[in-house]
Amino acid sequence: MWVDTMGVLGTLRTNVGKMVEHKHFQMLIIGIILLNGLIIIVETYARGNDLLLIFDQIIVWIFVLEMVLKLFGLGTKRYFSDGWNIFDFSIVVASIAFYATPFVSVLRLIRVLRLIRMIPAIPALRKIIDALMKSIPALTGVLGLCMLIFTIYAIIGTTFFSDVLDYEFFGSFHTSLFTLMQVVTFESWASQVARPIINEVPWAWFYFVSFIIIGALVILNLVVAVILNYLGQEDEEVREEQMERLYKENRELKEDIQEIKQMLLSKK
Repeated sequence: MWVDTMGVLGTLRTNVGKMVEHKHFQMLIIGIILLNGLIIIVETYARGNDLLLIFDQIIVWIFVLEMVLKLFGLGTKRYFSDGWNIFDFSIVVASIAFYATPFVSVLRLIRVLRLIRMIPAIPALRKIIDALMKSIPALTGVLGLCMLIFTIYAIIGTTFFSDVLDYEFFGSFHTSLFTLMQVVTFESWASQVARPIINEVPWAWFYFVSFIIIGALVILNLVVAVILNYLGQEDEEVREEQMERLYKENRELKEDIQEIKQMLLSKK
């Protein structure tokens, strides 16, 4: 009886595991996440609507049911071995924990964070985010170079342009850093910052042009190159895994053929 029960549970767990990994189940969850986002958007126009709150509660318990099914079907070890599942688990648990509390702002933040669950549900988005996470160590070098360039140009700007414009532009080191952020994003940098300074300090054109070339073009392209490199590496890893699997299957097939050949020869 005990063996039969364990067998039934094992079969049930296997079937549930296949169900939660099926593409139709994933599409259903994506649809619920989109519905959750739509409800959040509509609620910005109709705050405190009872019907929207009921829908939100239903969605929360659907996410709870999804989490329970995944825990049962995949097992706790396999479930928590995936970082995205840990994120989903944290969001669902936090949604339940803060639902009946007076921390309305925290609850609203958690409801918005539920939309991030779209990332692991869509393979293309997950691939991009995984590549970004893997590229963080390499990007630290680029970030260090960026900080060095910003520091040098901020010191130069504070030294030579502090008396030309108002204090908020180059009056101190931190205001110069903020102004350089404005310049590197091309937000009104010419009319508001560069031209007034060039009218007073003619050589300042070289300062702004060189900073834009180095800061905006070179650094940005370095960041893009690093991220694209890691995206390409992930594709290469997938191809290598596929080739390794095919090689293993081919080797096993050759061994089977060799055994059959030896059996036929021995019968003769």
